[in-house]
Parts: sequence; structure tokens; C-alpha cells
Amino acid sequence: MVDLPRRSLLAGIAALGASACSKINQNETARSLISAAEDGHRAVHRALAGKQALAPEYARSERSPSFRGNGSVTIADPFYQDQLAKGFPDWRLEVRGLVGKPLALTLAEVKALPQRTQITRHDCVEGWSAIGEWRGVPLAHLLDAAEVQETAKFIVFRCADTLYGRDYYESIDMVDAYHPQTIIAHSLNGEPLPEKNGAPLRMRIERQLGYKHAKYVKAIEAVASFERIGQGKGGFWEDVAGYQWYAGI
Repeated sequence: MVDLPRRSLLAGIAALGASACSKINQNETARSLISAAEDGHRAVHRALAGKQALAPEYARSERSPSFRGNGSVTIADPFYQDQLAKGFPDWRLEVRGLVGKPLALTLAEVKALPQRTQITRHDCVEGWSAIGEWRGVPLAHLLDAAEVQETAKFIVFRCADTLYGRDYYESIDMVDAYHPQTIIAHSLNGEPLPEKNGAPLRMRIERQLGYKHAKYVKAIEAVASFERIGQGKGGFWEDVAGYQWYAGI
């Protein structure tokens, strides 16, 4: 997708604002219209870009001088802070839910798996962008290793951070889960992820806006629906502020 429409979409979403989203979502008719528009957006986006088309990648010389944190930038939990200081030796990434072989991997085991490095642009719903070099494991590799079942329709990312007293989570469908640029990243610009950017593991879902890129990931869960998760809308900001579940760019 060319750059101008991509930036126009970002500007339009940023201009809407969370307060406007809140007011709109008080109206059942408006919610239905937003849902229909989201379904149309997803269909058109995938028809134009192709289900496996790659997001633009950049040269190292084009990396941003700094990559800001957003949303949660620290976690006060004592276990997390202890692990952060020690390099996360006891952290486990679970792969669970509708899988034939549940996994619980150490950070060292994650880093020993097949890796992908990509330099991509992060586009935030607030209107800022940054280019960073990410390295991590393709999500598809973990799903195959865990023998994800055919009944799974979505992948949910469970996170260690909380906002407004709620556990953060996000999700994607199986098309994005198996996209070659969807990775579980452990490094940014050649260094271990900083705390503000989601250490030790965060998602990179390069064809969607930044709020879909869950940080501080501790579990990956294959599910058939969102019915019993949060408010059933598929993500933290989708639940609390009415953001679209599909945020393709």
C-alpha cells in the first residue's frame, strides 16, 4: 500500500480521539455501523494488499535514532523487575489453548529457534511513527510446533502489564498469525528489548497499527472466539475505548 493513504488513515484515527470513541460506543446503532465498517476495511485491505503481501522494509541507515515507548513503559511487579535485572532467566513463554502440544519456553529457548530480522515502520494510533530493526521468532513456527488445532480461529496474546486495573491483551486472526512478518521479537536495533519497548518479548504484526503489537508477552493462546475474554471485543483498547479490532494499514 502506498505511503499517502497509510498516513491519511493514521491521521484520521488520531483525530477521532478516545473520548469520541467512548461517546460513539454508547450508541448501539453506531457500534453496528463501526463493526460493519471494520469488516469492510479488513476485506478491502486484504484484497488490495494480498493476504501474504509484505509491509515495507528499510535499510539500517533509515532506522530512527530512538524508538519511544508507548502505553505501559514499566511494570512494577516484583517478579518482573527481578527478572529484568537478571536477564529474564526464569521467564516462560507459554503456547496454549487449542493446541495439541502446549509449550513453555525459556527466553534462551526462544532465541534458539529459527529467527527473522526485519526493519519496519511502527505506526502509532496517536500519529507518530518510528523505524526499528526487530529480531525474533516467526509466530507461525511456534504455532506449528504447538500443533495448533483447526478449530482455532484467533490467536490471543496475554501480557504482563496492566492498564486501568485490567490485564492487557490483544489478538489477531490466523491470516495475520501466519504472515511471514508476524514475529515474537526479543531484540530492537541489535540489543535486547528495553523495558519501555516490551521486554523480554513483544509482538510485531507489521501490517497493523501499533496498539496491536502487544508487549511483555507471557502467553500465546489459540481460541475459537473472544466470547469469554475481556468484553469479547478481542483486545484491551477495543474493550475500553472502542478501537477497531482489525487495524490494518
